[in-house]
Amino acid sequence: MRDRKEEKEEQKIPGREMYEWVQALVCSVLAVVVLFTFVIRLIGVDGHSMVPTLQDGDRLLVLNSMLYDDYKHGDIVVLRKASFLAEPIVKRVIATEGQTVDIDFSTGSVYVDGVLLKEDYINELTFEEEGTEFPLTVPEGSIFVMGDNRNHSNDSRDSRLGTVDTRFVIGKAVFLAFPGPDIVTEEREYSRIGVIA
Repeated sequence: MRDRKEEKEEQKIPGREMYEWVQALVCSVLAVVVLFTFVIRLIGVDGHSMVPTLQDGDRLLVLNSMLYDDYKHGDIVVLRKASFLAEPIVKRVIATEGQTVDIDFSTGSVYVDGVLLKEDYINELTFEEEGTEFPLTVPEGSIFVMGDNRNHSNDSRDSRLGTVDTRFVIGKAVFLAFPGPDIVTEEREYSRIGVIA
């Protein structure tokens, strides 16, 4: 057991307290770097394709695809497909592998496996065709995505994007960290900060 004399001598070592502060700071910075590299990313929404759910300029916390790859209908994902767009895009998962998507553009209705989707989150019904032929069965390891602002969104209806291989998915958006300005009022609604549904 150490005696009091040794403890007093240890406390008198010059710079020890500064060393401990620097060590704590370095460990904290490393923890943040690891967290934002391998677990969560901060990504901004660019454009109005997800209105009303998300606004242009929203900042999202995205759970890395290495930790979450079991995508379901309704998930909001961030993906990158360089042959389609250089920047990451944010879309909603409509169907997953093996499911069949059909869109009736005359009524604006979207069906998955013959069931009409109840889509309370969309801005308007789906009337814009973009080159993909329906019905379409989603291939293995892929998802079919659409924006919530259906007639102002480049998504899986566009034959250049089509169904998306899940390897192109950066991750699932889980939290709205900072709101962008509203498309109409141009004011930020801070009450929107929170878990993304």
